[in-house]
Amino acid sequence: MTRPFLIDAHLDLAMNALEWNRDLTQPLADIRQREMGMRDKPDRGKGTVCFPELRKGRIGLVVATQLARYTPPGSSLPGWHSPQQAWAMTQAQRIWYKEMEALGELVQITNGTELEAHLALWNNDEIPDEQKPIGYILSLEGADSLVDSSYLHKAYEYGLRAIGLSHFGPGRYAPGTKMEGPITPLGRDLLKEMSGLNLILDVTHLTDEGFDQALDAYQGPVWASHHNVRKLVPTQRQLTDGQIRRLIERGAVIGGMLDCWAMDIRFIDTISDPWQLNIRLENLVDHWDHICQLAGTSEHVAIGSDLDGIFGTEQSPWDMNSIADLQKYEAILTKRGYQKTDIDNIFHGNWLRFLRRAWH
Repeated sequence: MTRPFLIDAHLDLAMNALEWNRDLTQPLADIRQREMGMRDKPDRGKGTVCFPELRKGRIGLVVATQLARYTPPGSSLPGWHSPQQAWAMTQAQRIWYKEMEALGELVQITNGTELEAHLALWNNDEIPDEQKPIGYILSLEGADSLVDSSYLHKAYEYGLRAIGLSHFGPGRYAPGTKMEGPITPLGRDLLKEMSGLNLILDVTHLTDEGFDQALDAYQGPVWASHHNVRKLVPTQRQLTDGQIRRLIERGAVIGGMLDCWAMDIRFIDTISDPWQLNIRLENLVDHWDHICQLAGTSEHVAIGSDLDGIFGTEQSPWDMNSIADLQKYEAILTKRGYQKTDIDNIFHGNWLRFLRRAWH
């Protein structure tokens, strides 16, 4: 029996390829082996994402990021010292995606026609999944690298289809996680330019004030690619019930993320152990349950795993070895009382409905 098709709405593939120097075409065991003994990053030898594992998990469509932060003087966060340097880094990431297309590993999806053709390919059982390219929708996580609003149009031309204004810390367009404050004048202007292109606004990482401003100002399609619930993990990074209700009213989908600190308030980065705290894949279902109760339906939750987003197995549920284990959610959700329709919604249906409406 064919396992269900799955969509993951947040993966930092190019960042891992270029800044972590991971050859994602290789088997996961080989990538980990090559990193044994390396100490420059906390997740060395513990990665969970590569193309073979994506195919193994039938994760045939992803939202893949460009990510390059501008770091102003005085900030302790890593990043580039000018917007032009940040832009250049996103272009290196773009070229990597194109190289993966040339190898047949990836195919870019930019509109509804391409989306339907890609789905037809993955629904064709006569072609082995191992021979199918993984579709990717290009998203910019944090808009710092857009030197000015004219660069948005350059990015749209090469296929950018979703943007989050902020990431961590201060941002040129909006402050992000662990910050307070409003969207900047640059950010307000960018939202106007985005509206003319019908780009998807990703509200992930916005401050509470920025979230409200963005939803008030932007009338185009809105999603939260990788967000969990503040009621369960009371930090500014997660969504309040009021924010969730506003997203539901807008027809948004919220992608649940698998970073342990976003799943369980007890987890402390670089200190806690997921196994000792018994943080499992099922913990995310608690967050999905909460959103489903607020919505009265399963149509607003899905997967935006953020796997290998500067963390690996040391900061992921202990019962997950690779991204292919997202397939375990079929049994987990069934045990929790979700029906097949609900599981299909979470695995792919909600993201597909959102995209078809946005790209109509």
